[in-house]
Amino acid sequence: MNFALPPDLEAYLARLDAFIDKEITPLQHQNDNNRFFDHRREHARTNWDAGGLPRKEWESLLSSAVTLADNAGFYRLSLPPSYGGQNTGSGGSGGNLWMAVIREHLAAKGLGLFNDLQTEHSVVGNFPDIIMLRDFGTEAQKHELIQGRLDRRVRITFGLTEPLHGSDATHMATRAVPETRDGVEGWCIDGAKKWQTGMHHATHCFIFARTEGRDGDARGITCFIVPPDTPGFKIESYEWTLNMPTDHATISLTSVFVPSTSILGPLHHGLSIAQAFVHENRIRQAASSLGAAIYCINSSLTYANTRRPFGTPLSHNQGIQFPLVELATRASMLRQLIRKTASEMDSMPHVEVEKKLAMEVSMCNYFANRLCCEAADRAIQVHGGNGYSREYPFEHIWRHHRRYRITEGSEEIQMRKVAAHLFGFGGRKAKL
Repeated sequence: MNFALPPDLEAYLARLDAFIDKEITPLQHQNDNNRFFDHRREHARTNWDAGGLPRKEWESLLSSAVTLADNAGFYRLSLPPSYGGQNTGSGGSGGNLWMAVIREHLAAKGLGLFNDLQTEHSVVGNFPDIIMLRDFGTEAQKHELIQGRLDRRVRITFGLTEPLHGSDATHMATRAVPETRDGVEGWCIDGAKKWQTGMHHATHCFIFARTEGRDGDARGITCFIVPPDTPGFKIESYEWTLNMPTDHATISLTSVFVPSTSILGPLHHGLSIAQAFVHENRIRQAASSLGAAIYCINSSLTYANTRRPFGTPLSHNQGIQFPLVELATRASMLRQLIRKTASEMDSMPHVEVEKKLAMEVSMCNYFANRLCCEAADRAIQVHGGNGYSREYPFEHIWRHHRRYRITEGSEEIQMRKVAAHLFGFGGRKAKL
């Protein structure tokens, strides 16, 4: 059993680092751009007088970094060659192992324009909406939305969660019924959605609504592609969060009519679309949390060796040593599980992952998110008053990654999925 990284992946990381050093870091330090990453970051990023939305200057800087990365051939790595990427689906470059290693590598470098976890921006992009369209979209939908997305003319939001329903998605209150308007066959949607991320720039929203069946049924939910300028579509508010700025909207849908051509994927089978990309997202996000945890651990080790209260380095105290030993041990074990799981995901068809690796993906995700929060908290403690200060990034990392213990499936949902496999619920059974 070989645990070494593929040589071509190691070479890719070296080229990526060289690109960041040459192109991205100078842009971050150009003029006053570094204000978005130093102690002023939250204020610099947030337009408090515009509902807490991101400042245009901040989003423009992110866009400039993406343009540089795309021109250099890094941004689309995980996409198929037909979309300018390198992912052939055979377990090589751009697959789940590559993306997991890259996500960990970038997050372990700390805060920077190359990889901002708060906005899910990275010089190596993640494209769950494109994969959904590729696998479930009609030719017309693919032509309009995928190229538009890559050209950054199209921006898509994902509307599954509701004000009264989150993890219990099969109980969603949003409904769609068949209707014909002005001779056009379609659907009329009524309901509401919450946490519509990126709503302020969205050109299209993936809205999930029940189209048949009873509450609790997995079947009977349909995904609709809804432009936000459709009559009856209204942004009610933007929800302020632990880490600002916010682009998370609550929307209402009142007699919103869309043609039947707006349906994404099979009618009544929208939930499978919503779940189609979760495993790839969760393993990559777990790798990002691991990388951020490693950054916090390494920073704490360095600080403990250089800080000398009472004339002796902090690192000489077992009260400092042992918590960091525990975190380092857990991070090392988690890295192996993430990479093993990602590699196995690359060895099988996408549809097999849910059956064979869902337990491992959930283990990686919930454990990594929790580990990152604990590592950030420990870094704050080790750094003392400096850790509490926004001169250091640990409070920012904690606030951001605390979110991931809820989003992408809360850790309780992830643990319940693991339990289902361990105890054999619903016909599942796994062996450790």
